[in-house]
Amino acid sequence: MGIAAADALGWFFIISGSLFVLTGGIGLLRFPDFYTRIHAAGITDTMGAWLILIGLMFSAGWTLVTAKLVILLIFLVMTSPLASHALAKAAYMRGLRPLLGRELVRESDDD
Repeated sequence: MGIAAADALGWFFIISGSLFVLTGGIGLLRFPDFYTRIHAAGITDTMGAWLILIGLMFSAGWTLVTAKLVILLIFLVMTSPLASHALAKAAYMRGLRPLLGRELVRESDDD
């Protein structure tokens, strides 16, 4: 793969990841309750960060930086979904119930 193709692929992944992060940020502001906001944060943390890291790997080429990015990606793969799930489960166990049905409609009307 040539340098131009690697750079183009790198930018494609970085821009795609940035769009996921932007979407997750909008979701954090717009969603009505804790659990839907956790979902938005999970998307941001998982897909957005992964795509950006893959884009940085293509941009860096085969260097020590790429090895460090792979280690960071493996760490994120193991911890990001687990952290979102643990946070949501802890909130549920402490008594925070999700909004359902008509509660969601009333919540969105207050905005």
